[in-house]
Amino acid sequence: MCEPVTALTLTGERTLPGIADENYWFRRHEVAYRWLAPWCAGAVVVDAGAGEGYGAALLRGVAERVVALDYDASVVTHTARAYPPLDAVRADLQRLPVGDGTAEVVVSLQTIEHLHDQPGFVAECARALRPSGTLAVTTPNRLTFSPGRDTPLNPFHTTELSAAELTALLEPRFDVSRLLGVRHGRRIQRWERRHGSLVDAQLASSPDGWPAGLRRFVRTLRTDDFDITAADVDTSLDLVAVAVRR
Repeated sequence: MCEPVTALTLTGERTLPGIADENYWFRRHEVAYRWLAPWCAGAVVVDAGAGEGYGAALLRGVAERVVALDYDASVVTHTARAYPPLDAVRADLQRLPVGDGTAEVVVSLQTIEHLHDQPGFVAECARALRPSGTLAVTTPNRLTFSPGRDTPLNPFHTTELSAAELTALLEPRFDVSRLLGVRHGRRIQRWERRHGSLVDAQLASSPDGWPAGLRRFVRTLRTDDFDITAADVDTSLDLVAVAVRR
């Protein structure tokens, strides 16, 4: 059983590691960091919207340097203490505290949907990257995360995106080389054939009201229970875009 390993409070704005009943959302975020790690090998990386810092720390295992940016001062303080190899910096992501052309990779995972000026953020990423540098973005797929709604379900989100909308947002400054989606892997699919939507089951009540079987299953999930694939991206859970600066 997982025990909390972070001093931060779970508010719904960001996921946190080590919280048993949050494990589904944590693993769904973590799988993208693990999948993107090869792009960061030996590189100077900016994690724009690093949150608690677990993902930036994962990338630091292969990168030359990782600058972990977040707007929340308490989160930045936590990141600096919990993950000393990182350069944790408080920043407005629409004005990155990074010199022109200094980063080889910018990653921004599950963050762009929180921003009010998404085109401004993309422009800042382009400015911070060297020519032909890599931008990796993940974000909830609007078509499946808030289906049929004009406003996002998550109160911390400003604007959610479909695959086509994410591509259109990036293309003025980047060439999108890969557009993929995060999906449930076989183990979760088997569970859902018996019990229905795993997401719906978790959202139906607070964790205190979950059936024992649901709680056990959520707590055993790992990153390999999720797949990242180019198949049928419009029905995916989260979008993953890898783009090259022009």
